Amino acid sequence: MSKHTKYEHGSFSWADAGTTDATAAKKFYGGLFGWTFQDTPAGPGATYTMCFLEGAPVCALYEMPPEMKGMPPHWMTYISVDDVEATTKKAATNGGKVMKEPFDVMEHGRMSVIQDPSGAIVSLWQPKAMAGAAVKDEPGSLTWAELYTTNVDAAGKFYVNTIGWKTASHDMGPMGVYTLFNRTESKDSGVGGMMAMPAEMKGVPSNWITYFAVSDVDASTKKATDLGGKVLAPPMDIPNIGRFSMVQDPQGAAFALYKNAH
Repeated sequence: MSKHTKYEHGSFSWADAGTTDATAAKKFYGGLFGWTFQDTPAGPGATYTMCFLEGAPVCALYEMPPEMKGMPPHWMTYISVDDVEATTKKAATNGGKVMKEPFDVMEHGRMSVIQDPSGAIVSLWQPKAMAGAAVKDEPGSLTWAELYTTNVDAAGKFYVNTIGWKTASHDMGPMGVYTLFNRTESKDSGVGGMMAMPAEMKGVPSNWITYFAVSDVDASTKKATDLGGKVLAPPMDIPNIGRFSMVQDPQGAAFALYKNAH
């Protein structure tokens, strides 16, 4: 299992889940991915739970505080940036909204929360002591992030101008056009993707979906339901790319399971 100690600008490096029941979430994700947990105090009455895979931090979860009341449980993805102040300013200039101005997360890093013009929310992370997930692309860890948006053109332009991503569009037939977000001009530098909100998701706000790698999508999807989760999209193949499904934990946070075809 290779360890990540650095993430380049524009890479997805972390994810955390805001939930209404941290104890139940631990039981679900521990059962699904084999994670172990460590609670860390995070201010008055608040706890930030680190999730570990074979002793390495892969993501986190926390119980949503009273000021987040009314917000549904959700996974938040983090993009590593070289300069969180500058990138946050760019987000505002490029038609986005700053939900949380840059702030320090103890000695670990500095972050902000931004919203793109189509309404999807994502966090920016400038690392200090902590680069992000120590394991990525291995079963039970973060592997991809995907934007479902109500405005592909506005969102794509926003991320190109704010993060510096390059885009490449692919016609996926019945699935529609899929836009790859690449970190550089190299087609091997893909970090995430974007799709227009499908008709069956009409009314759902634009959102980023966090993908976790698994060794068997069908088995993990079944396990998720056995543990009290719900299937949003059953396992299906993306020809020559991989297999995925979308599920929801018992509290309602949605995420995807994924395995590469090769």
